[in-house]
Amino acid sequence: MEQIKERALKTAGFLLQIKAIKLNASTPFTWASGWKSPIYCDNRKTLSYPQIRTYLRQEMVKVIEDEFGDVDLIAGVATGGIALGALVAQELGLPFAYVRGAEKKHGLGNQIEGVVNQGQSVVVIEDLISTGGSSLSAVTALRNAGCQVKGMVAIFSYAFPQAEKAFRDANCKLCTLSDYPSLIEQAISSEYIGSDQLETLEAWRKAPEKWGV
Repeated sequence: MEQIKERALKTAGFLLQIKAIKLNASTPFTWASGWKSPIYCDNRKTLSYPQIRTYLRQEMVKVIEDEFGDVDLIAGVATGGIALGALVAQELGLPFAYVRGAEKKHGLGNQIEGVVNQGQSVVVIEDLISTGGSSLSAVTALRNAGCQVKGMVAIFSYAFPQAEKAFRDANCKLCTLSDYPSLIEQAISSEYIGSDQLETLEAWRKAPEKWGV
């Protein structure tokens, strides 16, 4: 548990350091789900920092080895999970594929890009878990292709109860390097946020679907 806690705080620290986490209570962000939020997490920024990118890759490999054991394939969720998923697959010496949010409207009409064979065991890589909908649609696509999805590994989760329930209902194990409580703890200890911002973030976290409406 201590190692998991240390990983969560260190990952959160990296996200804050490179300003992958943006806070703006006065002009809230609008998520794809339609929710208003005073916080936005852009984990794609991690790819621009070799040290952080390497750390995330190595930690994801550890999680896969510890939690899922041997797997046949690594799959990334488009678009945030593609680059990191490819790096993880390279580290493990495994094939890689990625899953679009929907089937292409042209060409071959693929939703899954890459070679995927029926019966393969798969771990899915994602950059961010919010409500869980788009992430689990990738799991469904892989299962429909005949894969055995062992679970998903993501950089960060907001740890919404809705998402946790969705993953339980889908029978998909979710492991994340960091989460919202760890982010807040790290942000306070590093003085990244003040007391006024903390109040806003706590109020939003209690009812994100209603906040700012």
